Amino acid sequence: MNGPILVTGAGGQLGAALCEEFRDADVVPLSRADWDVTQVPPANLAGAGLVLHTAAWTDVDGAEAEPQEAAAVNVGGTQHAAELGAPLVVFSTDYVFDGSKREPYVESDGPAPLSVYGRTKLLAEAASGDDAWVVRTSWLFGWTGTNFVQTMLRLGAERDEVTVVDDQRGCPTYAGHLAAAVWELVELPQGVWHLAADGDCTWAEFAEAIFEEAGLDCRVRRVTSEQLGRPAARPAYSVLRSERPGAPTLPHWRDGLRACFDRLGV
Repeated sequence: MNGPILVTGAGGQLGAALCEEFRDADVVPLSRADWDVTQVPPANLAGAGLVLHTAAWTDVDGAEAEPQEAAAVNVGGTQHAAELGAPLVVFSTDYVFDGSKREPYVESDGPAPLSVYGRTKLLAEAASGDDAWVVRTSWLFGWTGTNFVQTMLRLGAERDEVTVVDDQRGCPTYAGHLAAAVWELVELPQGVWHLAADGDCTWAEFAEAIFEEAGLDCRVRRVTSEQLGRPAARPAYSVLRSERPGAPTLPHWRDGLRACFDRLGV
C-alpha cells in the first residue's frame, strides 16, 4: 500500500492493538486529541494508504441517553473517515442483531438492532461505503482501556461476590487476536466480515473463567438481563461466525483471555 496507515481511536483497546500489530509499517496513531472524528479530517491526513477506523462511541447504555452524540461519533465519524479516500477498515458489532436466532449469525443474516448503540453502528456500516471492509466483532477486551475483563479483575479483588447476567451469549474477543486477523483481512475482498473468537459463553461464564484464571476467590451470582435492568437492550444470542471463503479465524476466547493476562502480568 502506498502511504501511511492511519489508526483512529489509537488510545482505545483495539486501536492500541492495531498500532502494535502494524508497528513495522508506517503507522500514524490518531487519538481524539489528534483528530476528533466528529469533525472533518485535517488536511495533513491526506494521502493515507489505509485507514483502520476504531474511533467510536462504545458506551452502550450511555447512547440511550445521548443518541445524537453517539450518532455524531459512530455515523459522522465513519463518514469523515471515508472522506479521506483511502482503503478503509471499520469495526462494527454483534449488537446490530436482535438475538432472536439460536445459531451463529453470519454475514448474510439481516440486522435488527435493539439499542441506539446498535443502530448507530449499523448506520456507520452504511456510511463506510461500498469499498470498505466492515468487521463485525463481539465482546471485545484487551490489555488497555475499560472492558469487562479489567472490571471483573478489579471487582473480584474487592468483593466476595459479583452479579453478572447469564442470559446473553456471545464470543469474547481479544483485541490482540482481532488485530492480527486484520493483516489477513486486507488481502481479501471488501464487504462485511464476521471476525470473533472461537467458542462462546455467557457473561456469567466469562466472569467465572476470569476469576478461575486469575486465582480470585469470588463467586458469580447469575441473574437475568431483566433483573439487572440496564437502560439498553442487548441481544440474548449474538455469536458471530463467517460464511465467507477464506475468512480469518481467531483463537478460542479462553486463549485470548490467557494472552490478555500475560500482557497484564496476571
